[in-house]
Amino acid sequence: MEMYGPETLSDHMVEWRRHLHQHPELSFEEKETSAYIAEKLKKLECFEVHEQVGGYGIVAVISNGEGPVVGVRADMDALPITEQSSAGYASVNEGVMHACGHDAHCAILLGVAHWVKEHRETITGTIKLIFQPAEETADEEGETGAEKMIRSPLLEDIDAIYALHMCPWLRTGEIQVNDGPSMANNDEFHITIFGEGAHAGYPHQGADPIWMTTQFLQTVYSMTGRRMHPLEIGTISVGQIHAGTASNIIPDRVDIYGTMRSYTDQVRYQLEKELLEKINMIHSLGGQYQWKIQKGEPALINDEDLNEVVRKAAANFEIYNEPFGMGSEDFSHMVNRLKGTMFFLGCGLEKERMLHQPDFDIDEQALQKGLDIMVGILQSYWKNQEG
Repeated sequence: MEMYGPETLSDHMVEWRRHLHQHPELSFEEKETSAYIAEKLKKLECFEVHEQVGGYGIVAVISNGEGPVVGVRADMDALPITEQSSAGYASVNEGVMHACGHDAHCAILLGVAHWVKEHRETITGTIKLIFQPAEETADEEGETGAEKMIRSPLLEDIDAIYALHMCPWLRTGEIQVNDGPSMANNDEFHITIFGEGAHAGYPHQGADPIWMTTQFLQTVYSMTGRRMHPLEIGTISVGQIHAGTASNIIPDRVDIYGTMRSYTDQVRYQLEKELLEKINMIHSLGGQYQWKIQKGEPALINDEDLNEVVRKAAANFEIYNEPFGMGSEDFSHMVNRLKGTMFFLGCGLEKERMLHQPDFDIDEQALQKGLDIMVGILQSYWKNQEG
């Protein structure tokens, strides 16, 4: 049986985080990560540990009489990034890295598990600790780990669910909280424009899809400035364009890949509608087209009441009340089904390390801060229910 006092738990969270950081696994491949976490939970001998939930997911359950059911979620997967670090805990799995802080999320949640064990007699109700796979990437069916886990009966009765995310642009001791829409809808598109190939010296003998693409992109990039309400949040960007094989050959097709981000369903619908209207212009330019839109994560809509619980638990922290930006987060699938919220936890180093970058790292003192807030959330939640 593993038991840690307050003076050692912080050190163990660092240990757990470094182990997970050194052994990262990609989405849907978190076999060893899941096994490591499950072993730690089982050694506490107080949780029902459910494995293989929505893939490699874990739900650890502890109950003490009738009362509210509260969930706390952490994601487990890493990214296909080659780490650039001299740290002794740098990734040993080539081309895979914890560049989004999921290792820290798991370490904090393991810390919560140890706190719950020590205080289980004082809590009335049920706590469910949720270790989720595959936040970063969808599978062939277009589903991420949250979508798969939320279908489990183990999550159906949760009254409130909380999550945190490491935030390198804030310092340790700071958090970011926002009521309502806080992260974006994420829709990916792939458009293929077909023309007719020709010698580059005789463009009039073909139908140039690169020229068509330039005309199309000009209308797309002006769309949000002239077709969207200026107070609504929405953006569309192209990240990849593929065409051609030689400098003197006009190709017969161009492939365009991009993303649309928004905070509301109305803007999400309008962006798609405007994009499909604009692509029709290709016909007038002598070309044809195909399109595919992959619906991604919905917007993260944080619950205002639960945010008040977070703010009370973080009363000694510097709190920034503002949206998290135009990134997306699959925790939104859980929040769409359950009452929930996510906050961002400051972990910035002297030199800021951005998320999803090969030199990403955190101030490990933030692990204890994250645990303090999560413990405060649980304590405040029970107090609120009693009152």
